[in-house]
Amino acid sequence: MDVIFVDNHLLVVNKPAALATQPHGPGVENLTDQAKAWVKRTYAKPGNVFLEPIHRLDKPVSGLVLFARTSKALSRLQEKMRARAFVKTYYALVDPMPKNLSGHLEHYLVHDEYRARVVTASHPQGKRARLSYKVIEDALLEIDLETGRYHQIRAQFAQEGCPIIGDVKYGSTTSWKKAGIALHHGKLSAPHPITQEHLLFTCAPPWN
Repeated sequence: MDVIFVDNHLLVVNKPAALATQPHGPGVENLTDQAKAWVKRTYAKPGNVFLEPIHRLDKPVSGLVLFARTSKALSRLQEKMRARAFVKTYYALVDPMPKNLSGHLEHYLVHDEYRARVVTASHPQGKRARLSYKVIEDALLEIDLETGRYHQIRAQFAQEGCPIIGDVKYGSTTSWKKAGIALHHGKLSAPHPITQEHLLFTCAPPWN
């Protein structure tokens, strides 16, 4: 368990690629169960452990996941999430590179079975997806999400002809020998649910 931060109300961990955030059937390894086991073992807690993820990452994506350790923290963080008080920054390797060194992407997405699909703005189920990006170095992008749609980054860059390296589902043909895909949640800004202190969590991409 790669613990980034822990106190009485929060737990922040660095999820490895190829591990689901939440349970998906009996006996399937997932980050939430592993984190509960870590809390139980570390603090010698009797009985069940309360621990709920505030957000999730796709299974092939690595990076920061924020958990609430109490029901009060959970409700307050969910409220802050709805109010867009969180700032999430991702890092990605893409191939080929975008035409512009920085910019905004805006599309409308629908959630099909296990993937997102770009549709027109007039589509009745289409949801607006917007992000900004800048090129850090060759093939490496820093991405700030303005909305949080299902598979948003993966679908939007694929639509632009610049799929995430290793993301075969969205058209990548570039070899990627590491686990998962080259997409990492590397920076998270959020208010503490009790103290309201501004918190900033970071962790470097696993390919650095």
